[in-house]
Amino acid sequence: MSVTERLDRFQQTHRWAGFPLAVVYKFADEQGGYLAALLVYYAFLSLFPLLLLLVTILGFVLQGDVHAQSVVVSSAVSQIPVIGDTLRTNVHAVHGSVTALVAGVAASVYGATGVAQAGQYAMNTIWAVPRHRRANPLRSRFTSLVSVTVLGAGALATTAITGLFGVSGAFGHDLGMLGRLLALVVSLLGNSVLFVVGFRLLTPSDIPRRHLAPGAVAAAVCWQVLQGLGGYYVSHSLRHASQLYGLFGIVLGLIGYLYLAAVTTLLCAEANAVRARRLWPRSLLTPFTDDVTLTRADERQYSDLATAQQAKGFEEIDVTFNPDAKDEKAAAGPPGPS
Repeated sequence: MSVTERLDRFQQTHRWAGFPLAVVYKFADEQGGYLAALLVYYAFLSLFPLLLLLVTILGFVLQGDVHAQSVVVSSAVSQIPVIGDTLRTNVHAVHGSVTALVAGVAASVYGATGVAQAGQYAMNTIWAVPRHRRANPLRSRFTSLVSVTVLGAGALATTAITGLFGVSGAFGHDLGMLGRLLALVVSLLGNSVLFVVGFRLLTPSDIPRRHLAPGAVAAAVCWQVLQGLGGYYVSHSLRHASQLYGLFGIVLGLIGYLYLAAVTTLLCAEANAVRARRLWPRSLLTPFTDDVTLTRADERQYSDLATAQQAKGFEEIDVTFNPDAKDEKAAAGPPGPS
């Protein structure tokens, strides 16, 4: 038995090895990197308009209270550790400007609904929803607006509460380590709820909630870890990055962080689907060659990829696997020169 065969047998008989491999293979089968890039595109478009909208609303609600505005904005931008310090020193309230508010709302709605649209497409792909069963353009847009409204309000509430604990010293009541611990717990719980709600809103309703919750909670934990690692990386490696690279470095840092967050979230969603549909174990060499014996999980995954392209309810797609054809092709050898 070759080394490859031994590794294949090992990962297929040990869930702790085979399950993550199946998640990665499913992510690659569905071109998860491109799905993540689509999410990043719209997230990048919406981020700065959302900050403009936030500080403009604060200009109306907290007129004259510059300190309170600063506390809320600092708490919000701290959710983006790679460039949070730079944003904190460059994003300022616009004192209730109506023009800025209208511009911020328009750009934010376009970008944020684009993120939700991309999220729906990603979830439909992950759960192999046939095209004819997906929401029509009008319903999809409505779902995106609802998702953006609900998740935006929840994110703002979580950010505000976390900020109160994290910067309690600014109000004369320094909770020290306890305050930071409470901020971490509140942030983790709030993000978990947001991810569960987000997965539910963006995923077809016929997928039970119990299949969505594990990956959503895992995504919240990963998000928290990314924030911590981002803050550590900034404090130890990018201390002078803004001076060295300027705006170019800020943009690259933001895009890189958003992409990593998008990939992590999609992998957690893929894990939900692999767990619910029993799409493991996969054959070790199945992405690389036809000379492989497919597992039942391989066949289910490839069948799902085909049926997901069913454009009409009366269209029939039949997927079969013929091992004899594989053996005949291998016996024939590579094609000769034409």
